[in-house]
Amino acid sequence: MIEKLGEKCEIDGVQYLLQQMKVEGVSCSEGVFISVINSYRRVGLAEQALKMFYRIREFGLKPTVKIYNHILDALLAENRFSMINPIYSNMKRDGMEPNVFTYNILLKALCKNNRVDGAYKLLVEMGNKGCAPDAVSYTTIVSSMCKPGQVEEARELAMRFGSGVSVYNALINGLCKEHRIEEAFWLLCEMVDRGIDPNVITYSTIISSLCDVGNVETSLGILGQMFVRGCNPNIHSFTSLLKGYLLGGRTYEASDLWNRMIREGFLPNVVAYSTLIHGLCSNGSMNEAVSVSYQMEENSCPPNVTTYSALIDGFAKAGNLLGASQTWNRMISNGCSPNVVAYTCMVKVLCQNNMFHQAHSLIEKMAFENCPPNTVTFNTFIKGLCGCGRVDWAMKLLDQMKQYECLPNITTYNELLDGLLRVNRVKEAFELVTEIEKCGIQLNIVTYNTILHGVCRAGMVVEAFQLLGKMLTEGTKLDAITFNIIIYAYCKQGKVNNAIQLLDRIRGGGEWNPDIISYTSLLWGICNSGGMQEAFIYLQKMLNEGICPNFATWNVLVRSLFSNLGHLGPVYILDDIMANK
Repeated sequence: MIEKLGEKCEIDGVQYLLQQMKVEGVSCSEGVFISVINSYRRVGLAEQALKMFYRIREFGLKPTVKIYNHILDALLAENRFSMINPIYSNMKRDGMEPNVFTYNILLKALCKNNRVDGAYKLLVEMGNKGCAPDAVSYTTIVSSMCKPGQVEEARELAMRFGSGVSVYNALINGLCKEHRIEEAFWLLCEMVDRGIDPNVITYSTIISSLCDVGNVETSLGILGQMFVRGCNPNIHSFTSLLKGYLLGGRTYEASDLWNRMIREGFLPNVVAYSTLIHGLCSNGSMNEAVSVSYQMEENSCPPNVTTYSALIDGFAKAGNLLGASQTWNRMISNGCSPNVVAYTCMVKVLCQNNMFHQAHSLIEKMAFENCPPNTVTFNTFIKGLCGCGRVDWAMKLLDQMKQYECLPNITTYNELLDGLLRVNRVKEAFELVTEIEKCGIQLNIVTYNTILHGVCRAGMVVEAFQLLGKMLTEGTKLDAITFNIIIYAYCKQGKVNNAIQLLDRIRGGGEWNPDIISYTSLLWGICNSGGMQEAFIYLQKMLNEGICPNFATWNVLVRSLFSNLGHLGPVYILDDIMANK
């Protein structure tokens, strides 16, 4: 009875029955007491489980190694590391020898607390006490070592004791997280050569990593290898492939894979459904995404907060306030509590519709709902405010962030700098830069590009080049945006030859290929200096490189042509250009 109540999380019923047993003098067995501990564990009441453990003798029972293991595991589940060591000490004081399950719990606790060295010492202690580590022991340590990027050290350790499939899986997972997929392939081959059969986790890890970088074709090859070796894929394997197709915008193939998955008897879980919905939303297929979310409910797989967040974010990207609001209301009415991601997506769509007071109210509500806003939430709100010129309000949010213990990051400051420079508050922008540096936050390329663009827009070209000098001195790697800003700055100063030399030199060095923005800025500069013939030379270069002129490019050329050649000249020249294209 206690076990059944515990499975249903009826803690009051469990406590009542246990008390009745005590009153009636009924002895509590080891199994029943373990069921009580597990009941507390299920509902996240490890401390209450510990208090009950200290009262164990009141129920006519003495602690056993098995009971100690379950109380240690309950504490570990809630990361109560400070309580684990005293319990382990009590266990040894009671004269009980830890078994491999005890040690594995302790190893996991040490690794979760980033004390891998301590875990390794405990592994040695196990051997000295005649308790041979098992696959779980080794996998726990190897997995933990792979997380901070110590894959090589983890591999050395694994080679010392002989690796099983679970240890290889941990190593392959570590390599894939560092995008070292080729080395993961070598480990896969090594497994086969050593007679260790890769399992579905091995293959699915590699498939997922390949799909993350859009390499679906190779992933399909791995899937084929699975079938050849008699290893059946699972729902996670198919979900990874689905993600790969959707990341590449290949919605037709994703739909085909989904239907094949259903035909072959794989029941989609909430992760598979959410992956499909997120991909459809990212590709602008909102109607299909909403339809899939209703299919989930029909198939007894209710959407979770991740599913709803994907839908709200999709509607936000489409600027559809009504769709986002309806999804939000549906989420609440279905008893699904929003998390910080869902709230942030809703803040985004409200800002897109200039509903800043409603967005601010929602942020304040988050704290009351025990879901405090994070830095991303504030960055979203600040971006919305700055985009509409509400910079003063955005600046005040820096203080509000501190109230919620949210530290501004470089993205926060980049949005504020962009907001200030959009309204030509250049002095305040440079004051903010000083504040950023005092906080010890490193300026990134986005920061520099934001300032460069802002000062150029304000006509402060000299200051732009001074900032460029600082960037080069500090070893900041320039990107395409930086080069485009510099070309524009040169052209604005009338130094078109400098812009041309820069474009030709950088292109020749292979550092960067000019794009439509580069050529449009350059053509604008050339036309302003009256060099129509040279403008057509660079227009032809642009076309030869496969870059099609856009509206802004044609606007520059047409304005210049009419300015220099009257009314009919431009028509003949443009007809000639279009005929030769």
